[in-house]
Amino acid sequence: MRFVVRFFLAALLVASSGSLAEAWINVWTTNGPQNQQVLALAIDPTTPTTVYAGTNGGGVFKSTNLGASWSAINTGLTSRGVLALAIDPVTPTTVYAATGGSGGAFVFKSTNGGGSWSPVLTGTPTVTALAIAPTTPSSTVYAGTGGLGSIIKSTDGGLSWTETAPLISNALTNEVRALAIDPANPDTVYAGTLGGFFKSTNGGGSWTLFNAGLTVPLPIPPVYALAIDHTTTPTTLYAATAPGVF
Repeated sequence: MRFVVRFFLAALLVASSGSLAEAWINVWTTNGPQNQQVLALAIDPTTPTTVYAGTNGGGVFKSTNLGASWSAINTGLTSRGVLALAIDPVTPTTVYAATGGSGGAFVFKSTNGGGSWSPVLTGTPTVTALAIAPTTPSSTVYAGTGGLGSIIKSTDGGLSWTETAPLISNALTNEVRALAIDPANPDTVYAGTLGGFFKSTNGGGSWTLFNAGLTVPLPIPPVYALAIDHTTTPTTLYAATAPGVF
């Protein structure tokens, strides 16, 4: 369910880019990467014809023509189960990929558009979500983890990491499934978890649980994916839960 919803929201953003939506109105067309289970998508904010796809076992694929063709870009990527991708909004040639599986749990970084990758985080619980603050230079990166759930933060482009304040709820797990950052105020960070929706207004120094209105047939609403309005109203958010989008 997590992967389906994440794919849906990412594809929704692709469709909003203009020419692609006009070409395929009300029609979904598969165009690769072929024979791959895609778990994560990311679109270059300055060149929307460039798309990255993270796959389950095949690593990262890149398209520079709106998905008409794809190439594997895995040099240095020692773990090929890609769970999350994030593109630096200021320097889009910088891309982060969170991986897990038999190769271990890592976060990799590329500074050349996926031409090569280097690990910047190892030996931690599996990272299931990534977000980069839209600041100049954009060296602040957030990573959400699985298991019991926590959020770690780097302010130097992945050279070092510290854990933010804990996520506290009544859930058995606060496994992080999605992260989003307010483009107008990079200290405002949102986290979608299996224990609900959290917000921080101080860069992860503290988190507040906001579940009001997330009416789901469960005592605690799991939030699988988040999307934020980056252009007109950044206070507008969409949250994907089990029964639908809020």
